[in-house]
Amino acid sequence: MRSIALLAACVTAMTVGAATAQDLPDLGGQEVVIVTENAYPPLQFIDPKSGDAIGWEYDAIEELASRLNFTPVIENTSWDAMIAAVGAAQYDMGMTGITIREDRKEQVDFSDAYMRSEMFMMVRADEERFSDAAGFAGDADLLIGAQPGTTPFYVGVYEVLDGDEANPRIKLFETFGATIQALRTGDVDLVLTDGTAGEGYVRANPDTFKLVGDPMGTEDFGFIFPKGSELVPAMNAGIAALKADGTIEALNKKWFLDYTFGE
Repeated sequence: MRSIALLAACVTAMTVGAATAQDLPDLGGQEVVIVTENAYPPLQFIDPKSGDAIGWEYDAIEELASRLNFTPVIENTSWDAMIAAVGAAQYDMGMTGITIREDRKEQVDFSDAYMRSEMFMMVRADEERFSDAAGFAGDADLLIGAQPGTTPFYVGVYEVLDGDEANPRIKLFETFGATIQALRTGDVDLVLTDGTAGEGYVRANPDTFKLVGDPMGTEDFGFIFPKGSELVPAMNAGIAALKADGTIEALNKKWFLDYTFGE
């Protein structure tokens, strides 16, 4: 299992200019409908003890709502529908550890990055057949589980396998949680995930999963909005303030260092 210190390095807070409370926009208490999937611990997930939706992103939204004076209304949808739904203005905002990518900017606007993570290979804890991408690629019997259209899908296709998006070794699932369940039951042998979500699952299930191999590049996460949304500059100002006063660092410590799954 990878050390928590490595995870802390994976979620480095980017340096920004200071923003004081009086500099921040006032959204006048308006409702902001935010959609999420609740499938990426510790960013957002369902607490198995209480049944409540909790996580890093929920805490960040509470902080932003307080400072920018808006009322968050949380709704849920699957990942494969989220970007299109936000792009069609069915929701005001989306959050679920969404990687900032140029192709996605054709459908939605992004906030500034609030977190940086790296892509890792997650396997069952007893996996001994391979320990890196080359070892996986070399065994034609091994399968990857992924969601279509996600960064892990494209990393699997182009960095682990042969660049063929129709490669039968890639098994597609509707949700990230479904890929994890397939890995757990042995229906697939590898799930590619950002270090944020992967470390969360490993910490929650240390006897079931582990991360192997070297990181495969970095990802910046941002919130998404309908194109032209007036919320973007306000949220960017709020994110800058959270970074400047140490709130982002405190959230990283709470959710990546101190939070204990299953207790």
